[in-house]
Amino acid sequence: MRGKIIIVLFLFVPNVFRTQVDSLQTANHKTKRIILASSYGALSVGSLLYLNQAWYSDYNTGKFHFFNDNNEWLQMDKAGHFFTNYQISRLMMGGFKWAGFNKKQQLFVGGTIGLGYMTAIEIMDGYSDGWGFSWGDAFANLLGASTAISQQAFWNEQRVQLKFSYAQSGLAKYNPSLLGKEFYTQILKDYNGQTLWISVNPSCFMKRENKFPKWLNLAVGYGAFGMLGGFKNNIAVQDENGNVLKIDRERRVYVSLDVDLTRIKTKSKFLKSVFSVVNILKFPAPAIQFSNGKFRGYYLYY
Repeated sequence: MRGKIIIVLFLFVPNVFRTQVDSLQTANHKTKRIILASSYGALSVGSLLYLNQAWYSDYNTGKFHFFNDNNEWLQMDKAGHFFTNYQISRLMMGGFKWAGFNKKQQLFVGGTIGLGYMTAIEIMDGYSDGWGFSWGDAFANLLGASTAISQQAFWNEQRVQLKFSYAQSGLAKYNPSLLGKEFYTQILKDYNGQTLWISVNPSCFMKRENKFPKWLNLAVGYGAFGMLGGFKNNIAVQDENGNVLKIDRERRVYVSLDVDLTRIKTKSKFLKSVFSVVNILKFPAPAIQFSNGKFRGYYLYY
């Protein structure tokens, strides 16, 4: 959940400043670098202070320790770390390019800032009795940043993107304190309704002169369902008639189409910024779900 809050901050706030600066004819690299450093610096420090107060203040601090949560939430939380670090690295590299930094600086400074930030959060977890330093989270963080950096280094673009979609699972009502009471908290907390996607642009791997739509992607998604707790379902669930419901935990894999909004041509810098932000979301499209040896089709999945 914390990672998704951070994504919202790193997505929307700096892009507002960047769009405003681009509208000024006198804007130069120096001005842009000041805006970049001040906005991201303030976000980083402010969000760390917020997390320290909102997440850690209710727990005692002690010696640094580790916590193995690799089997929690059927690895949906690890997919979230993967997604979060990919997006932060992608956005920071874009910000460094916008501010006129060279490619090495974009990759080795901009691309790794998010990884350093998330590592700082993992260290804070390590000193909290409520959590602990997770090697699984750290690896997922590294994998996400590496996915963004390596593509930018070799292709100068993101041909393989990570995206997110959400639909209410209907399970949050059985454990609202953990899965969220309102819709906006369920988006962040209810892993049952979340799907993380790997969205690939086929036209990038074809010859330049091809008729395949450059904006059309193929996507493979991962999700899970039936999770009322992190490691197991230890809550008795009943329907409206008082009958006990058996809810099984299951992994789900999806195959679908997607749209890469960043490849839609426009001369508007504002629209380009909007497309870059909205592009973290999987575009609604038909999909096929595979789970427990069975498949299910959706006319529209989001």
